[in-house]
Amino acid sequence: MHWLFLALLTALCLASYNFFIKLAAEHIAPAAGAVILQLVAAALGSMWLVWLRLKGQPLDLSTKGVSLAVAAGLGVGLAEILTFIVFSRGVPSSVGTPVIVGGSVLLTALLGLAVLRETLSLPQALGLVCIVVGIALLARGH
Repeated sequence: MHWLFLALLTALCLASYNFFIKLAAEHIAPAAGAVILQLVAAALGSMWLVWLRLKGQPLDLSTKGVSLAVAAGLGVGLAEILTFIVFSRGVPSSVGTPVIVGGSVLLTALLGLAVLRETLSLPQALGLVCIVVGIALLARGH
C-alpha cells in the first residue's frame, strides 16, 4: 500500500480523534476522558499485537526501541490530557485542533532539523512559515 494513502488514512483517524475529544470534553472530566481514550487505544494495540503473534510474525524489541516508544507514549498521553483540558474550556474545534496539530507539525519539523539534522527545501520552509502565520491568526481571533 502506498505511503501517501496510509498517511491520509492516518490523518482521517487523527481528525476523528480530535473531533471526538472535542465532543466528549463537554460531557466528561478531562482526566476521565483521557484515561478512557488511552485504555481503548491500549486495547486496540494489544489486539493487533496478539493477532501478529498468532500469525507467527516475529516482534523485534530492543531497549532503545522500547525506551523511545515509552517516550512517545508519555507525549501522546500528556497531549490527550491537555487536549481534553483545552476543549473543556470552550475552545472551538475549528480553532483548537489546527493550533494543536499545526503546532505539533511545526515543532516536530524543528526537532527534525535540530536533532536529526534533516534539511528543508525552500517550499517546505515556506510551508512551515504558513503554519506559524496560521497559528497566529487562529489564536488572535479567540
